[in-house]
Amino acid sequence: MRLFAAMPLPEPGRLECAAVLASVREAGWPVRWVRDDLAHITLKFFGEVPPNRLDVIAEAVEAAASGPAVPLRLQGLGAFPTFRHPRVVWLGVEAPPALELIRDRLERLAEGIGFQPEGVPFRPHVTLGRVREGQRLPPNALERCGISAAGQSFVADSVVLYESELTSSGPAYTPRLTLTLGH
Repeated sequence: MRLFAAMPLPEPGRLECAAVLASVREAGWPVRWVRDDLAHITLKFFGEVPPNRLDVIAEAVEAAASGPAVPLRLQGLGAFPTFRHPRVVWLGVEAPPALELIRDRLERLAEGIGFQPEGVPFRPHVTLGRVREGQRLPPNALERCGISAAGQSFVADSVVLYESELTSSGPAYTPRLTLTLGH
C-alpha cells in the first residue's frame, strides 16, 4: 500500500484552489492536472509499505498531529525543481510555524520507525499538476501566466493518513486515519 500524510484543504481553500486550477488548465500546457477534490498539503510521503506497517505509521501520524487548527492562505504559483525547468506546478501556502511543527514532529517520528527524512526544507504547497513525461512548458510560462490565488485566509483542522492507489484515471485516495486538530 502507498501511504502519505496530508492536510486536506477545507472548503474555502479547495474552492480557491479549484479557481486557480481552472485558469491554468486553459493555458493548454502539457500537464497532468490534479482533480479539484484531491487538493491537499502533503506532510510526509511514506511510499510503498507492507500492510502490516499501517498501525505503526498511524501511531506516528497521530502523535505528530496535535495542536490547534492551522490558519493558512494560498499564494502564488511555483514549481519544482525550478521555475525555469518545472516538473511539478504548485500553489504556495503561507502558513504559521504550527504547520512546520506538525511536519517536523512527523518527520522525526517517521524516522524513528524507519522512514528517511525528506532531506530538503519544508515548502508547504498544493500540487496542481505534473508536467507530462518528455514534455516541457513553454519558456517563462509560469511567469507570464499572471495567475495567482486570491489570498483568502482559511483554517485547516485535520490531518489525514491516506492510501493512494494509482489508476488509469489518476490517483484515488482512501483515508486510513483522520485526526482533528484543536481537540
